[in-house]
Amino acid sequence: MPPSRLLCCALSLVFACAAAPPPDVERRVDQLLARMTLDEKIGQMSQGASLGSPVSERSRQEIRAGRWGSFLSTIAFADRAEAQRIALHESRLSIPLLFGRDVIHGYRTMLPIPLAQAATWDPALVEQGARVAAREASADAIHWTFAPMLDIARDPRWGRISEGAGEDPYLAAALAAAQVRGYQGPSLDAPGSIAACGKHFVGYGAVEAGREYNSAWIPEILLRSVYLPPFHAASDAGAATFMSAFSAINGVPATGNEFLLRGVLRGEWQFDGFVVSDYGSVDELVTHGYAADQADAALKGVRAGVDMEMASNAYHAHLKALVAAGKLDEKLIDDAVRRVKFRLGLFDKPVPAAPDPTVFLAPESLAVARRLAAESAVLLKNDGALPLAGSIGKLAVIGPLADSPLDQMGCWTVDGRAGDVRTFLASLRERLGADRVIYAPGLKTPRDTARDGFPAALEAARAADAVLLFLGEDANMDGEARSRAFLDLPGAQAALAKEIAAAGKPVIEVIVAGRPLTFQETAAQARAVLYVWNPGTMGGPALADLLFGDAVPSGRLPVTFPRTVGQVPIYYAHLNTGRPPGPNDLGIPLGTPVDPHGFLSKYIDVDYTPQYPFGFGLSYSTFEYSAPRLSASSVPLGGRLDVAADVTNTGRYEADEVVELYIRGLVASVARPVRELKGFARVRLKPGEKRGVSFTLSTADLASYDAHMHLVTEPGAFQVWIAPDSDRGIPGEFRVTQ
Repeated sequence: MPPSRLLCCALSLVFACAAAPPPDVERRVDQLLARMTLDEKIGQMSQGASLGSPVSERSRQEIRAGRWGSFLSTIAFADRAEAQRIALHESRLSIPLLFGRDVIHGYRTMLPIPLAQAATWDPALVEQGARVAAREASADAIHWTFAPMLDIARDPRWGRISEGAGEDPYLAAALAAAQVRGYQGPSLDAPGSIAACGKHFVGYGAVEAGREYNSAWIPEILLRSVYLPPFHAASDAGAATFMSAFSAINGVPATGNEFLLRGVLRGEWQFDGFVVSDYGSVDELVTHGYAADQADAALKGVRAGVDMEMASNAYHAHLKALVAAGKLDEKLIDDAVRRVKFRLGLFDKPVPAAPDPTVFLAPESLAVARRLAAESAVLLKNDGALPLAGSIGKLAVIGPLADSPLDQMGCWTVDGRAGDVRTFLASLRERLGADRVIYAPGLKTPRDTARDGFPAALEAARAADAVLLFLGEDANMDGEARSRAFLDLPGAQAALAKEIAAAGKPVIEVIVAGRPLTFQETAAQARAVLYVWNPGTMGGPALADLLFGDAVPSGRLPVTFPRTVGQVPIYYAHLNTGRPPGPNDLGIPLGTPVDPHGFLSKYIDVDYTPQYPFGFGLSYSTFEYSAPRLSASSVPLGGRLDVAADVTNTGRYEADEVVELYIRGLVASVARPVRELKGFARVRLKPGEKRGVSFTLSTADLASYDAHMHLVTEPGAFQVWIAPDSDRGIPGEFRVTQ
């Protein structure tokens, strides 16, 4: 059997039977490995940054020689097809290339950014979104996406908070599994499936000061309790690959961290896929001060468990010599190569033909994008200004973000096209007619400090019945290497908001951003505030749906919003401390160190509470929650407890309510957070409708890590809430008994 046919048969069979291939497949894999030279094996562990366009002669020669196993950042379909033709028909063993791409929140159909998708609290819909992205990318000969990003982030100064699911491990884990299912489909040999990559393993979201590529110091108990669960969920869902982080964790760079990669990922979780480094992070082991030189970096990367090196060439330059010198066992290379291709699943297909254009921006894909954009929007304030009446006379639309396709798509839109985007302004004109929409940008860009556009904006506001004021960040202000020291509105936006408010017309603020911002003063001047994040291709129609009541806001915050950057990091699942403040504990303490009255865990110059808590979001309707009903007052270890509450729609609109379940362990050998999310459900209720919403908790759901890193459920008292967010709700109480 020809080697290419042998490989493809093996790959198809491996994925047909999941993580435990039958002996016949292993035999075939062994046969092909036995035929590979050491140079060819090292080639399979190397990922090139680009082929050139058209494919350069150097790239052609290297592919024929087996120099590369994978490429990223190859833009043109024709170049991928030609490179694959060379690999299959002109290289010695005909091993196909693996093409990776940053398909972070859509391919051509750009979905809302991942943080926005997390605000839907709707794993099934998020899975559909990942499926849309996979179908489009796969049609363009992409095999592998560097998503989902699974980093827990509790510091909005970090630009990459936009790429993840926020601050909570339970919510992030649910969405991690959903995205893996969406990208990979029923199996990786199914049409329209691509391999997922859980990144960045691990702790990258905890970098000091929110500064990109910085170090992270995370005690093991916090690592296991908060930062690892989303990755574990992705592994359990069958993620084909993981990516090591740039950052150092407790002094050891993640790309050289044997404890994390071989100990936790492969050892404890039995992960059988492959690990790729982040861009150049093997070389960066030297810069970190962890490796002496590039050869030492290559050695430490392989020993730690990094199977493929992205972009840099330490493996290609040094692994062969390290094996010859007896410093590196070739078995580690064989194990890596076996995982890189034989566990990934390239298929027995010919060189791809031209992609089917009907796959891109398909009506069903745009419908998913529109629904995601609508469900992700979070209504933060509304005094009755929304929804707008369809009979409204004239609407002033102010702010440069109202008609900026690139900013509407957000960060990491490698294959998104501005011409595909249906902007907010265009959609409002389509809805109302151009003569009823008065547009004045006010500023040239969100970062503009000049005020020469203010008079026209003020004139537009005075001529209208209501004002839509678009505020926020441009797309270049969040994402990788976009850390901020301040979280306020950039440029002269706050001044523009103050000027428009002075016109005396109802102002509705629409905030477009990739992170939580601080905007207390402008929010106080508005009658309604709608946080739409970067909503993607269909953000315009989705916003029109929301503004005019065709859709009712149901998004909930996946991350805490601070009042000021000085509160960061701020998150709901904090410890109580020995001196917790009360709701009215503000200002300078009145006591002294001898008589410490008011010496509490708070600030003297700002309320210690967040501006908007985790899980918060308003609706056009209103909802009432009953006290929780528990199936028992105590539950034995190994048992289960049912918790239910009645939720009633007391408003005038049929709407979705996201019902959230929280618990607290009141006494434990290691103190527990004041609340921990343990469940959620999206419930649709008609006006006046009451429904019982129930959750089942096992005592395993109540487990936490003790001081010895054992995951245990300790007997004792627990509180439980069924609530609309992490700050409200009526507590119930039960005990876990031996």
